[in-house]
Amino acid sequence: MGNRNYILTKDAAARKLHRMALELAEQLNGDEAPVIILGIRNSGMVIADRIAEHLKKYISNNIQTASISLDKGAPKEVTVSDAIDFTGLHVVIADDVTNSGRTLLFALKPLLNFHPKTIQTLVLVERMHKMFPVKPDYVGLSVSTTLQDHIQVEVKEGEVEGAYIS
Repeated sequence: MGNRNYILTKDAAARKLHRMALELAEQLNGDEAPVIILGIRNSGMVIADRIAEHLKKYISNNIQTASISLDKGAPKEVTVSDAIDFTGLHVVIADDVTNSGRTLLFALKPLLNFHPKTIQTLVLVERMHKMFPVKPDYVGLSVSTTLQDHIQVEVKEGEVEGAYIS
């Protein structure tokens, strides 16, 4: 499995998720349109749930979560867990790690037939190897790595336990 070089502890990850929720709340402040946070399965859904949990403390908007499913290796088929009309909604796409931007780009596909009020992206860990024109709006931690490094976010029982490079 290789060595694990932790870049985020459980506590640090929790603080970063809280900070990103505060940044999002500040941006949405005063706009009562509903918010839908779409978590990219599987770890992205945990991120979405934690962000929604924090966000509900700071804004009165109707806040929901749903999951996006796609095969990260061949993301032609993208599905959302619920039938949602995204028109007029603030949409936030959440994932654990972004590398090239490819997954976030394909996650936009279900939104193309609607007219959301805003679309924003949020990731816990951003790697600096962009190949697609998608940059997260909210980032917990930016990390410069080699192309051979792999970042893994550990999730256990619906909680982020940490993140490491292997």
